[in-house]
Amino acid sequence: MNLNLLSCVAQKPDRRAIASCISEISSNINESKANLLTDILLEGDQVAIETKAKNSGSTLRALRKLSIDYEIIE
Repeated sequence: MNLNLLSCVAQKPDRRAIASCISEISSNINESKANLLTDILLEGDQVAIETKAKNSGSTLRALRKLSIDYEIIE
């Protein structure tokens, strides 16, 4: 499943938690790239990631918990 992360609307976004979430749910992103993508997302730009298909429900819950707006790209 492909996701487009649109923005993070949290009052105080937790950079470490967001980067950890991105690296856990994605199929091809390591920790350093997740940190870079987190910075891009928090600056206001969109980020596209490919997720592991087997855990799509928990993936979307994790993003909602971190107040990350997303759209599913198929």
